[in-house]
Amino acid sequence: MAEKNNRQPNRDELAESLDDLFTSVFAMVKSELQGTNNQLELLEKMNLRVAEEYKGYGDLASGLRVFVEQLKSKSGSFDEYARKIEIIDQQVTEFEAVISMLDRYVSALESKVQSACHNSSPS
Repeated sequence: MAEKNNRQPNRDELAESLDDLFTSVFAMVKSELQGTNNQLELLEKMNLRVAEEYKGYGDLASGLRVFVEQLKSKSGSFDEYARKIEIIDQQVTEFEAVISMLDRYVSALESKVQSACHNSSPS
C-alpha cells in the first residue's frame, strides 16, 4: 500500500508536468497563430491601400492603352500615305528623266534647224 501512495504523488507530479507542458505548447501555438493572423490582417489592409492608390493608375493605363491603339491606327494610315508619296516621288523621278530626254531631243532639233537655216541662207 505504501507503494501505491508513492506512485500517486509521482503520478500527480507527472500529470501536472504534462498538463503544464501541454498548456505551454497550447499557449505557444495560440500565440503563433494569433501573430500569423495579425500579419495576415496587416497584409490585407496593405493590399487594400495599395489597390486604392493604384486604382487611378489603372484608369490611366487604360486611357494610355486606348491612346496607343489610336496612334497605331493613325500610324497605319500614315504608312499608307507615306507609301503613296513614295510612289508619286518615283513617278516624278521618271517624268523628270523623260523631260530631260525630251529637252535634249528638242535642243538637238533646234540645233539642226539652226544649222539648216544657216546653210540655206544666201551668203
